[in-house]
Amino acid sequence: MTERTALITGAARGIGFGIGRRLARAGLQVVLVDRDGDAVAAAAETLSGEGMRARPAVVDVADFAAVQAVAAGLMAELGPIHVLVNNAGISQPRSILEISEREWDEVIAIHLKGAFNWCKALAPGMVAAAHGRIVNISSVNAHTGGGELAVSKVSYAAAKAGLLGMTRALARELAPHVCVNAICPGSIATDLTAAKIGALRDRIVGSIPLGRLGTPEDIAEVVAFLATAEPCFITGEVIDVDGGQFIN
Repeated sequence: MTERTALITGAARGIGFGIGRRLARAGLQVVLVDRDGDAVAAAAETLSGEGMRARPAVVDVADFAAVQAVAAGLMAELGPIHVLVNNAGISQPRSILEISEREWDEVIAIHLKGAFNWCKALAPGMVAAAHGRIVNISSVNAHTGGGELAVSKVSYAAAKAGLLGMTRALARELAPHVCVNAICPGSIATDLTAAKIGALRDRIVGSIPLGRLGTPEDIAEVVAFLATAEPCFITGEVIDVDGGQFIN
């Protein structure tokens, strides 16, 4: 793992930072990507202070040209990017009766186009190297459509469902040497979700068979497996990490 580099988007905090820390602990060099320059610099400094190899990269994942430029610069400096984790996202609680066109476009641009932008930038190098792993962070909302207790609604569910289609398509297109999988987190406790869960917390926990909210570390463990397991005979799969909340 010491010769491999992983890039994680939306990595300044929450699930993305948890994934970055877990992959760094596994021995990978990690690039933490976020549009919040101060926060992602602090995140990388935290990991470096813990003795891990981490560096920040500041870019808006929805900006195609900017992503291509940043990716080219990183690969020129660091060499191939072996693992891509598309995690960047925002919540959007507005229903179809409330949401504006601008709000819809923003959610799709960050979640779905952002993943496309980074896959477009890094997949050619993975194919050329005959090795690569892509993990897309979707959501159980892609299955449920965002139920009564969900903190995000229609645009978020649509974008996350799109990520599942992209995952399956890329698993076919980039085979046999690049494995592409998706993870669907359930209710995860982060700084972002804490305020939004609020008074619903007890009801949400009560709906989870394992009796607690998930943590970024719960998601990071599954990402680490998909990113580092050798050999890998898993591709095009969707793994729900939700404590059994949506067992079907």
